Formats: sequence, structure tokens, C-alpha cells
Amino acid sequence: MAWKAIEAGTERMLSYERVRRQPTVFKGMTGMTVEAFDRLVMAFMGAYAADLDRLDQARATPRQRRRGGGRTSAIPTHADKLLFILCYLRLYPTQALQGFFFGLSQPEANEWIQRLLPILSSALGDEAQLPARQASDLQSILAACPGLEFMIDGTERPIQRPQDPQRQRQYYSGKKKRHTVKNNVVTDKRTKKIVGLSDTVAGKQHDKKVADEQQIPFPAGSSLWKDTGFQGYEPEHTTTFQPKKKPKGGTLTAEEKAINQAISRVRIAIEHTIGGVKLFRMVSDVYRNRKPGLEDLVMLIACGLHNFRVDHVWGH
Repeated sequence: MAWKAIEAGTERMLSYERVRRQPTVFKGMTGMTVEAFDRLVMAFMGAYAADLDRLDQARATPRQRRRGGGRTSAIPTHADKLLFILCYLRLYPTQALQGFFFGLSQPEANEWIQRLLPILSSALGDEAQLPARQASDLQSILAACPGLEFMIDGTERPIQRPQDPQRQRQYYSGKKKRHTVKNNVVTDKRTKKIVGLSDTVAGKQHDKKVADEQQIPFPAGSSLWKDTGFQGYEPEHTTTFQPKKKPKGGTLTAEEKAINQAISRVRIAIEHTIGGVKLFRMVSDVYRNRKPGLEDLVMLIACGLHNFRVDHVWGH
């Protein structure tokens, strides 16, 4: 009987109350522990209510009945809604499969995905977990970081091969030998949190060019660790540390190798941070969604979720 109900779309295979009883499965599906999820759902509830207020204000005619007076939502509770969108980010199934898990059709699943992603972003913003995007915001956030020690790196995400020949050339990354999009991330060396995130750009664009265009306002006296992709990137009043390239046809001295190793031991932290972001397969698997701007939003959300993990110690 239960299987027939699932086939008819009247019963959900997944729900918060069902999955929370299996903490290991819950963590594998959402990327976080039940305890951390319960903290995040409080902010999610506030962001969801704010979105409903926005929708009410945008209505052409006044509401005729009280909010919630219609038919029961296909995803009834706030915890179920958060489980739905975290599961999608973490596992990145097809929308048809995502809908099947939650008793929805593919179009309904798509509608909920488009609806809940901005709400999750707002919730993380309310928790002060989102990295800064604009120079004015970056200035105050970077200045508040203790020690003024930062790391910068670029990260690429694979996308489907564009059909337009011009876009094929624009998005083809010679480094990855595939079509990608790219972001630069700036992390606080002490906290391992992502404090700055560039716009999402085509994979062909060079890391240094992205950093130059972002115009990151590092505070005077800052230290910045970078890799060779940022050769020539020297922000004012900032001490930079970068491995030395082996000269063409030559070798590095023992001292130069030792310095490179020391810099790499520091920089490995930002690689671990990017790995924490890409725990969410929507930003590590080949990106399939077509809505303009969504590839940038999901990267922002994944960075915010990583920062939330760092603050709340919910582990890998």
C-alpha cells in the first residue's frame, strides 16, 4: 500500500522526521548534523516568512483568506523544506529524481528549487555567513579579521558544453581541458572562513584578471598567500607570499624549494576550504541548470554553508 501511495505521488519517501532518526544518513544527505540543521532551520523559518510577506506585497489584489488557509503544501514543514533544498545541493540529483523522493512531479520539484534557493541564501545572510561580494562590503569585513592574514585562490566548476561556438571558446578552460565557470575566493587564514567571493565568470578568464577586476581592498599591513596563478598581483600596502616558479631549463635552489614548501603548507588550508565548499555536489558535478544567474547563487550558498559549518563545527 505504501508503495502504491508513493507511485501516486501522495506519500513522500523522505521527510525530516523520518531521516533525522538515522544521523549518518542525515549527514550524508544534507552535509550537516541534525543539531546544526536544527539551528539553521530557525533562520530559514524567518527568511521564509519574509519571502511570504514580499509575495503578499506584490499581489495585484488583496489576499481573500488568511495565509495557510488553502490546500496543504506538498512540503508541509519548514524542516522538510530545508531538507529538500539541502538534499538537492548536497546530492544534485535530477529534478525528476528529487521530485520522486519528496512526492512531487518534476515541474513541481523545479518550482520548489527555484523558490527555496534564494530563501536559503537569505537565511545564511541573516546568520552572517555569506562572503562579501562588493568592494565596499569587503573593506569592512577584511578590516575586522584578526591578524589581517588572508589567502586567495581560484576555483573552477565544470559546465555542460555550450552549443554556441563563441560561448564554447569563452568558457573553455585550458587548465581543466573542459568548459567551466570560475570564482576567486578569499579566506581568513585564522578562521578558515570564506570572507570574499568574486562574481562567477567564464572559465577562460585568468585568476589574476578576475582579482584585478574585483579590486579587493586589503587593509594596510595585510599578509596574502597566493599561488602562481596570481603572478604579478600585488595589492598596495600588502605583503604577499607566492611559490617561486622553476626557471625554464633550470632548477630551484634548496633554499627556494624549502620556501616553496613552507608557503604550500600554509596554502593547503585554502584547498581544504574549497573542498569543504565542493562537498555540495551542485558546485562540483557538471552544472546542468539553465536559469541565468543560478550558477552564481549556488556558489554563494555553498560558501555560506561552509562558513556555517566552521562556526558550528558540524564536520565533514
